[in-house]
Amino acid sequence: MRHYIEEVRLKNGAKGLLINVPGASVMATRVQFRGGLRFCKKPELYEIAHVVEHLSFGANSKYKSESAYESEFTKNGAYHNAWTSDLSICYETECADFEWDRILDLKRLAITEPRFNEAEFIAEKGNVKSELTGYTNDYNRLLWPRLQKTIGENVDTLSERIRTIPNIELKDIREHYRRTHTAENMRFVISGHLNFRRRHKLIKMLNAWDLKPGERLDVPLDDLHGSEPVLIRRKDAANITFGFSFVTPRRFDSACTIAMSCLNHILTGTMSSRIFGEARRRGLVYGMGSSLNLDESKSSWDFDGEVDEENAIELFDLIRKELARVLNGEIDDKDLDAAKSYCLGRFQMAAQTVGQLADFYAEEFFKADEVENYSLMPDIVRTVDKTEIIELARELISSNISSLVAVGSCDKSLILELAARLHL
Repeated sequence: MRHYIEEVRLKNGAKGLLINVPGASVMATRVQFRGGLRFCKKPELYEIAHVVEHLSFGANSKYKSESAYESEFTKNGAYHNAWTSDLSICYETECADFEWDRILDLKRLAITEPRFNEAEFIAEKGNVKSELTGYTNDYNRLLWPRLQKTIGENVDTLSERIRTIPNIELKDIREHYRRTHTAENMRFVISGHLNFRRRHKLIKMLNAWDLKPGERLDVPLDDLHGSEPVLIRRKDAANITFGFSFVTPRRFDSACTIAMSCLNHILTGTMSSRIFGEARRRGLVYGMGSSLNLDESKSSWDFDGEVDEENAIELFDLIRKELARVLNGEIDDKDLDAAKSYCLGRFQMAAQTVGQLADFYAEEFFKADEVENYSLMPDIVRTVDKTEIIELARELISSNISSLVAVGSCDKSLILELAARLHL
């Protein structure tokens, strides 16, 4: 979509991006605070940010309950959501263009004038517990926090998170909100039809948001290290759900990220890929994948999948063989050209809506205050070369920050064997 981007700083210190998409019929808004799980004041209150998020569209200065607010917000089809991560609380809305200012004002009420009340607080503590308890049956959600913890990240596992919920009191909710929801700690991205007159009105409305002064909270840094493999034993697990990571303690830029996307496509992206495609041809695994994941201070090359116990060693031998080929520089020009063509197509398809544009820019802006140059992305894809890919893969695998976590009913010795085949 054709669009024009502008970085703005409000009078109160908040920073954001305005994305003008001429003629757009929808407006999308993303507002983020560094106030996620890792910004709890005390370890025993670890889950507090998640409870704050659940209360975010509850009672406020104008509406006495969540249901009253929800009814008003959605009456013309508008959508809202909020989510919490290790580092962020993010509020999202999308609405029809004709009511953008009404929805933005309702968003202001939710973010700047919440009225945390006892009844909603008790209910949402129960809802958060129910949500997390349900996740314990999702083996992927179960293993990844454990993997983060094994390599030195100061995060809680799902079971540890659940145990902190009863410790949270209403006064803690208010304290966490006051400490994290400050002007300088806020970032926003707004995407839609933003002509000159509308831009002026929008900035005026945002400048009226009543947020206390504060500071952009610093991202916690961890002492990362390699780890012994971990088996999370589940007696009823019919196969092995696994995840393993290679981590480097720096955040890759766009060129590095795109290069690794091309490599992931070559290895696991399609039925003709070198690991997943070959594993499917042999009947070893129904599904597996790989991806590059970034946060503010590191880059993580992650692999995950599910495999029957009797096929696990052969699958991991295949993974080891193909990773060794990459490290030895064995990347076919034909495979790389196909991966670059795929990335170009996916890039174009990923910006068909104002919401997708907002998400594209928010990814880097919320984490690093950086503004991606969307128009340069195709050229970056075209210039990816084998040397760059090989060097990045070598950096990730040689960092000695790696681990394997699996969920299954198998013996621990099998997991140790799988990790040994990858030298984890």
